[in-house]
Amino acid sequence: MLEAEELLPATMKRPSLAPKAIIHQKFGSKACYRIEEVMQPAENSFPGLALTQNVRSLYKCYLDLPELSVVSGPLSKKKDAEHAAAKIAIEKLGIQSAVDSPSPQEAMDELIVRLAGFFTDKFLSSAHPLVQHIKVALERAGDHFGMLPMSAISTCDAKVNNLCKVINPKADSDPFLVLSLISRAARMSASITCDELWIWKQGFHPAEFLNSTNNCASVSTEITEVEALRIPVLRSRDVETLTLNFSDNQYYMDEIAQKLHVRDSSRILVSRNIGKASSEMKLYFSAPDVSALASNSSIEVLLAVEGNNNTETILNERASHLSGQHIYGDAILAHVGYAWKSSDLFYEDISLSTYYRMILGKLPDGHYKLSREAVLGAELPAVYSTRSNWKGPAPRDLLYAFCRQHRLSEPLFSIKNLDYGDTSESYEIAQNSHFSVHADEVEKVTGGLHDLASRGSGRSASVFRCDVTILSKGQDPVIKCSFDDSCRKEYDAIQSAALKVLSWLNKYFKQPDMPIEKFLELDHSHDIVVYSRDFIQELVKCLSLYDTQRINKHSSVPIFTNQHNPKYENGLYNIDGPDSGIFPSPGSVACISYVAFLMMKDETMKEVVKSKDLFEFEIGSDAVINELESCVSQLVVESKDMFEFEIGSGAVINELESCVSQLTVNQSAQFVVEAPSRGLIFSAAGKSAKHLAQLSLQNCFLEYSVKLLQVTEPLEDRIEQALFNPPLSKQRVEFAVGRINELHATSLVDFGCGSGSLLESLLDHTTTLENVAGVDISRKGLLRAAKILHLKLSANHLRKNNIRSTVLYDGSITEFDSRLGQFDIGTCLEVIEHMEEDQASLFGDVALSFFRPAALVVSTPNYEYNPILRRSSNPGKEDSEDRAASTKFRNHDHKFEWTRPQFQRWASDLAARHHYSVEFSGVGGSIDIEPGFASQIAVFKRGSDQSKKQFSRAEEPSQPYQVVWQWSDGSAPAAT
Repeated sequence: MLEAEELLPATMKRPSLAPKAIIHQKFGSKACYRIEEVMQPAENSFPGLALTQNVRSLYKCYLDLPELSVVSGPLSKKKDAEHAAAKIAIEKLGIQSAVDSPSPQEAMDELIVRLAGFFTDKFLSSAHPLVQHIKVALERAGDHFGMLPMSAISTCDAKVNNLCKVINPKADSDPFLVLSLISRAARMSASITCDELWIWKQGFHPAEFLNSTNNCASVSTEITEVEALRIPVLRSRDVETLTLNFSDNQYYMDEIAQKLHVRDSSRILVSRNIGKASSEMKLYFSAPDVSALASNSSIEVLLAVEGNNNTETILNERASHLSGQHIYGDAILAHVGYAWKSSDLFYEDISLSTYYRMILGKLPDGHYKLSREAVLGAELPAVYSTRSNWKGPAPRDLLYAFCRQHRLSEPLFSIKNLDYGDTSESYEIAQNSHFSVHADEVEKVTGGLHDLASRGSGRSASVFRCDVTILSKGQDPVIKCSFDDSCRKEYDAIQSAALKVLSWLNKYFKQPDMPIEKFLELDHSHDIVVYSRDFIQELVKCLSLYDTQRINKHSSVPIFTNQHNPKYENGLYNIDGPDSGIFPSPGSVACISYVAFLMMKDETMKEVVKSKDLFEFEIGSDAVINELESCVSQLVVESKDMFEFEIGSGAVINELESCVSQLTVNQSAQFVVEAPSRGLIFSAAGKSAKHLAQLSLQNCFLEYSVKLLQVTEPLEDRIEQALFNPPLSKQRVEFAVGRINELHATSLVDFGCGSGSLLESLLDHTTTLENVAGVDISRKGLLRAAKILHLKLSANHLRKNNIRSTVLYDGSITEFDSRLGQFDIGTCLEVIEHMEEDQASLFGDVALSFFRPAALVVSTPNYEYNPILRRSSNPGKEDSEDRAASTKFRNHDHKFEWTRPQFQRWASDLAARHHYSVEFSGVGGSIDIEPGFASQIAVFKRGSDQSKKQFSRAEEPSQPYQVVWQWSDGSAPAAT
């Protein structure tokens, strides 16, 4: 484990107050904010659009203070406008925020006064939620008349908790320590009394108040049932549902005390709010021995659990992780309490799904899954850029949410401006939780300043890199990450860095048993410094709480293929619907609907039969199996009517993308996968999670039913189609057809054939080809190609050529396979830019040295043509902006793009080394007009005297490729 010696500057140890907080500190309720909505023309608006489409809403804030009034500029959020107005007022008045927090003694003095204030007659007529607790205490008869549980105070009043944290910072993580401080303050007050965990007023309340309270007391005995959860302290027991029974004449904490088997409600401790700050969802658990409350002993001594078999003092890991506080013994998670300005008891049901979704939200990719509402389908994409079809919250927002869930400070992003030929300059962007600026506005402001500076100085466009630092709440460093990737926009650099941090953390959260040393070795390309002590304290301890192990770890799951079940073909089950010819390609956006069923084997079905709570069938009757087949063996866990994702970005599970890649629009299919963790199933299941909890999930698997609804072509293709007629893809095919017929080629191998777009297009042209082969490393692309080619080749009346055989191989084009040696022509169209440059060079050497086709056609984007494509997709942009934009590649998954001189140098050197000639051409544009062709092409031709002399190097058979699919018209020999 790594220990970093460098520390952050002392100035970062204490976050500054937000502008509104400073104004409130100075003026309190005398500060009056007033919001005014203003309308502003939207950017890129066009005449003729409706007014609602041509304008956007902005907000100004007027701040009136006793000394002056100010107004902010227009901003997109009301909260930002208020903070902006407060900041103007601070600058005009020269106000400085109080740097020092109250001392512990000052906080204790304030706590004593605040506790006494709760029992004044004036307070009892207010709308504070604590008033309702006091009224219930005054309605009691017997020994506990007028006595209030101390935990009610810490539950209802945030100010009390804040004061306790000043007195002892450890109070933030321990509700019991809060009660010990409340008890100490109560004993120092002259107007209130406490005993153990009860607190009450000295003296008497006014008779008229007692009479009004008793008159309002309800005599109703109607019972309200509220669903809650029990989180056992023992990890061997599952979280389970329970029912709380509340009545109008009963104190709700008495019911919780009864369910936890404790003496009375004073013995109940309450956690902070779970989930949103405005939520009433809390954890309730029993207090340990309170005999030492009046002492000054540390809470660690009071709650020492090492070697203690008493479950009441054993740390409840699951509940503690959920709340970020120390929870001991069994705990109840309930959504109940007294709301502000209301005397009614507020309550809501809590399901198992709610609990597991909150746990899921603590994972690095959890918020992405939840935001997409596709727990079982969505994944955190592998790449982000402004051109990618990213769905869901931006990576930066996801990282903020992750840090909030783990009670870490918001991450700090350090931007480095790397001007070409210039020294680097760096500055930090830290988003204050009280004064956030929308990411688009950050990009607009900072990006505009740098563009302006670049134009004014005559420099080239800047590129940016981003480092990320994650701090604990105490501002101690936890993780520091430096990334080498650069982006043209600061916004892209921030988002890309945030995604890399999330992906890096995700590797560890999915392998919780991995030693940190081994985890840090997973990725050597980034400079990642882990402050091991804080990393373990803040993150590692929670990993075991989420069951990342598969529930079928020790059981085999039936993945049906055509080898296991004749109804399955290529891993898919019953592809329904005719082939529409519209299929997704890499970079396109697929819109699908899907349903995930939980499927059970016969043994599990028999167990379900025994559950009388779910099914009332006579065991042993024939009808049971039929009902189970329709009801139990196909439980719907998750369904989505419309779900979009980008093909090739890794935004869904592999099996789902593989399935969709083989469908055309309006087709549907089924596939099965191993069941995921129990937590993921319950997170996705919703209301049915309660019923699933009663079943054994062993020997279960998921079956997905998927339908492809719509396909949106990649942005690059849409730009090309709008600018070129016919589109570049068709022009490249026509170029290849011309070379095939010119050479009278009878055999062709397509290197990097992907989903078979070139091979399919060749079937629509008259050529001299007889034998065709394709090779690619994407098996799902090959499966889709096989499906399309099979349909066309089988329809003889649609064919315009004499193709006798076709074979698709799964393999890398940087490896030689002797079955593809000496073909007449090889093609590699728009492939090499998806490889690293050294791999592209390796392919060229292998192709011309071992495969040695008579001719090889290689095409790749012309980097110099990008500004023209940008202008076509962004009409009206300034030329300077287009020049800056040219630093971006056409597709986010391109590893490089070459200029004409770079491409020609690569091809000429390659041809010279392997005794080929080379000529250059292209499609889209003209060679005589700058900047040349949109897609540049090199045609390599082998000399007639070189064929046999060089082929001796490849005589030894080498067949690393795997045949995925083959077709023959009967007259050609089958491929081996």
